Amino acid sequence: MKKHITYGIYIYDQVAELDFVAPLQVFAASNQFAGGGRVVTVSGTRQPLCGLSGLRFTPDYSLEEAPPLDVLLLPGTAEVSEYAWRDPNILDWVRQQYEMVDYMTSVCTGGLILQKAGLLKGRRATTHWQLMDAFENDPDITALPDARYVRDGKIVTSQGVSAGMDMALWLVGQIHNPDHARAVRKILQYDPAPPYAAEV
Repeated sequence: MKKHITYGIYIYDQVAELDFVAPLQVFAASNQFAGGGRVVTVSGTRQPLCGLSGLRFTPDYSLEEAPPLDVLLLPGTAEVSEYAWRDPNILDWVRQQYEMVDYMTSVCTGGLILQKAGLLKGRRATTHWQLMDAFENDPDITALPDARYVRDGKIVTSQGVSAGMDMALWLVGQIHNPDHARAVRKILQYDPAPPYAAEV
């Protein structure tokens, strides 16, 4: 794979902010260490959006304007069916991108976008535990509820919210090398073990 990677992140109204901001930070740091590359956001239009927790942001590109991507990330939200594929063109666009990218990734219920697009048929996948039944009840998907992230071919799905950061670190390690991923983790001061302790 080429050294300078273009990461694309699909965003939309009510998207869960940490689903895309955490991987974005990993991708940006990775590109910094690699000496080049881009992280861009893409949406149905270039109109300003509001995330699930109230953060406001403006996409870099509309679907029609998006540059060639090496990696596409699909973040989730609480009401993914209401917001994520509100744009009637998004599912066709995701299918088209699948044919062109090196990796197609999802965080949380972003995996349901892949499911809706028909890209998880015959694959193993994971998503947020609250929506896992969408995969478990689909005979075409092997649901892995206990996996933090799952790679099947060039599709990588992850559990909810913070799991996107773990998936993104794994991904930059695959694209570059494990030492590169460790350098990214160090600069971000990300050390998830133990994840929480009541006593300090």
